[in-house]
Amino acid sequence: MTPSSPPPAPFPDLNLNLAPFPKVEPKPEPPDHHPALAGRIGLLDPLHPTSGPSPSPNHDAVDDERAALFAEYLRLARLFATAAASGDDHHHLSLVTAPTLAPTRAANSSAVVARKKRKIRSADMVRASTLGLRDRLYFRDVVRRTRITFDSLRSLLLRDENKGDAFEAIWGKRSRADLKAATLMGDRDLWLNRDRRIIGAIPGITIGDVFFFRMELCVLGLHGQSQAGIDYVPASRSSTGEPIATSIIVSGGYEDDEDSGLVLVYTGHGGRGPSMFKHCTDQKLEGGNLALERSMNYGIEIRVIRGIKSNHGPIGKIYVYDGLYKIVNCWMDVGKSGFGIYKYKLLRIEGQEEMGSGILKLAEDLKVNPLSMRPAGYLSLDISMGKEKFPVSLFNDIDDDREPLLFEYLTSPVFPVEAFQGKANADAGNGCECISNCSASCYCSQKNGGEFAYGGHGILLRGKPLIYECGTLCQCPPSCPNRVSQKGVRHQLEVFRSKETGWGVRSLDLIQAGEFVCEFSGIVLTRRQTEILSTKGHCLVHPGQFPGRWVEWGDISDVLPNYVSPNFPCLPGLNFSIDVSRSRNVACYLSHSCSPNVFVQYVLFDHNNVSYPHVMIFAMENIPPLRELSVDYGIGDEPVGKLTM
Repeated sequence: MTPSSPPPAPFPDLNLNLAPFPKVEPKPEPPDHHPALAGRIGLLDPLHPTSGPSPSPNHDAVDDERAALFAEYLRLARLFATAAASGDDHHHLSLVTAPTLAPTRAANSSAVVARKKRKIRSADMVRASTLGLRDRLYFRDVVRRTRITFDSLRSLLLRDENKGDAFEAIWGKRSRADLKAATLMGDRDLWLNRDRRIIGAIPGITIGDVFFFRMELCVLGLHGQSQAGIDYVPASRSSTGEPIATSIIVSGGYEDDEDSGLVLVYTGHGGRGPSMFKHCTDQKLEGGNLALERSMNYGIEIRVIRGIKSNHGPIGKIYVYDGLYKIVNCWMDVGKSGFGIYKYKLLRIEGQEEMGSGILKLAEDLKVNPLSMRPAGYLSLDISMGKEKFPVSLFNDIDDDREPLLFEYLTSPVFPVEAFQGKANADAGNGCECISNCSASCYCSQKNGGEFAYGGHGILLRGKPLIYECGTLCQCPPSCPNRVSQKGVRHQLEVFRSKETGWGVRSLDLIQAGEFVCEFSGIVLTRRQTEILSTKGHCLVHPGQFPGRWVEWGDISDVLPNYVSPNFPCLPGLNFSIDVSRSRNVACYLSHSCSPNVFVQYVLFDHNNVSYPHVMIFAMENIPPLRELSVDYGIGDEPVGKLTM
């Protein structure tokens, strides 16, 4: 599947599982659909309580009228679903096919989209029904595309702030880059889940997903408050005047919070003094506090996001989604500061994936003393034998397979002699003459089309057909920001045995989106050598088969109408292969996925023969510790499968 391919359509026979809920019925709202989600609304069910008291204890004629209206709404919804499932091909496509993610652009516009009034977030509460594999992949891709836009905008804003007047001419008034990126996306109607208030799990967001900014949570609809810890449908938006809570952020902001992971005692909002930690007055049962109490009565599950101090994030803090909790108790108590506070006891719902915050802690412990955390399963603590800057461990607690120990570990590929000879490498003797870090006017910058590929901390700003990094003949120091992938792995990686994908790779560190991960390494073969050895059963990696997913990273065409994907420096067709039959590195164990979290970017630095670039791997999203890394090998449409090289 190429980057430009449209996402697959949902199954036509989805079960809507609609059930009436008169008390917290959806409030009528004008149509307000996000373009990326249009056509998939059939996947969302109107909210109904899973437990708790009757939603309408004081039943009267008004309730009868509401129930009748809601019943008619359900009848029409079922008719719509039936028509989508049984109609002819033309009608089926018109009902369920999702449009392209990119909004319609003005033909001759060259500026950022003009600001317009932001649409009000809907109070229409729905719960996502069970999704099939194709729909899970679809929503995951929608979320990933939105996050790429946010990350790319933020990185470009930070870079362009140093360009003075040019920044304001393009982006407008200066502000925090994350806030500006979110604003630009809001002006373009690119915030997700604004047309429906989703209760419970958000399609496309996985337990353990990590975020660096509160505004990113708002953009995705995971938590809609940029500052408040409780996200809820306010009473003024509810048809019955009752607020309903949907998510909370736990970040240690209240002295009376008690958090043991599976059990959480959460303190309500309000009553804090200037220190913003201690209370100076009694809390009231209103707003978010009342919403949590109402959600307890109706059995509404609550999304829990934990804010954790971390030196891996740009702001010294990260946010991790830990899954769904149920509120089981609510009471008024006297807090440590002597004032009345509301407390809510939440229990994590069973049967979910492991908490992301727990995995973060496990990964940190594994880096310090792996054998104490995993007494059995380690076949090697470093299969690179010290060749990599960080150890590459080998773990198998499934079977007796020890295959990775049978190969020589190569940190860098071995290129054929012709890669460094002939006209293709005629300018190999040239390099930049920068005394300090390279500038936008230096020789290497011009080779890259007048701009460097990397921003702060070595983050890739946008993918290109080919990137020239400063090489051995350049005068700039090793600290030059145009020297990134050539420095090798930056994280502690682990090759592990998986029941689903055979051998796989994961990191013990949090990998930031756009960050370098590793390089495909082995013996590089010419076209002729490839033809000979491929008939003899050698394990070969064919770089020319990798889809051009680099074009997705840094694509901000949804925001900038005149955005053009980079097409320089040029890259010819790649006819070489990498033989990993005897020598290889950690990258050779990456599993395949048509919805990957890493992608291939071609790089040159030690020679200039564009026919033999380095095959570098970069992160397409924030990848939490111990989550498997997957790349699109271009070998099929199966979502996950073991690579057969």
